[in-house]
Amino acid sequence: MKLLIDADYIVYKACAGAEDEINFGDDVILVTSKFSEAYNNVARDLSRIKAEFIWDTPEVILFFSDGQNFRKKIYPDYKGHRNRKKPCGYRRVINELKNEYEVIRMPQLEADDALGIYATANPDNVIVSPDKDMRQIPGRLYDLKEMMIVNKKEGDHWHLIQTLAGDQTDGYSGAPGFGVKTSIKLFEENGYIWETVVKAFERKNLTEDNALMNARLAKILQVEDYDFANQQPIFWQPSSTSSSGADDGTAVSNEKDRRSAS
Repeated sequence: MKLLIDADYIVYKACAGAEDEINFGDDVILVTSKFSEAYNNVARDLSRIKAEFIWDTPEVILFFSDGQNFRKKIYPDYKGHRNRKKPCGYRRVINELKNEYEVIRMPQLEADDALGIYATANPDNVIVSPDKDMRQIPGRLYDLKEMMIVNKKEGDHWHLIQTLAGDQTDGYSGAPGFGVKTSIKLFEENGYIWETVVKAFERKNLTEDNALMNARLAKILQVEDYDFANQQPIFWQPSSTSSSGADDGTAVSNEKDRRSAS
């Protein structure tokens, strides 16, 4: 068993906690950081996580986001409100972690996507992340509070819920007026299908294209959603409604594929 850890948050928090300020007056403030303190903060958090699995000595893989983000090609304002630079020592800590752990960062992908791809290509491991987005990925998830098992149907449903509810933290809005609870209620009444999403957007005077953009922003990639040869994501595309009432969303990379999938 391997622990697949979303390490962006851990390292960011650890490095931010190690920062200090020197006020020189005259409108000059110098931000400083002690590398050993930042690194020890990370080591402490990773040790706490591993201690939750006392029945095993799990191998740890750390996942980080790339500097480029493919979602900005879909929506340029994605995470546009997050303009703060990384805290002091952030990159140095990551480089040092490579000497102790396997570190994975994939071109244009966020850590969530790299995690989703690895976890679905290599089942029977444990994703470690407090991010609710990871409820899309089938398998075992430890959210730093409890362990849960996510099956494929539940993961697909959560993707549709996030498409409709949006995520203000990531900067996409979903359909106005819909939160997670109201979205779940709507799906329970009308079915977890793409048509439910589209009709909800249309009631807010938005189009299916708006819904599709939100769905692609919300989608956490799995192994079938990535073109390894060209190292780029395959954009999610809804297809027909299955007999079970769940949308069997598939991924196509361009409009030609979209037409052939219809």
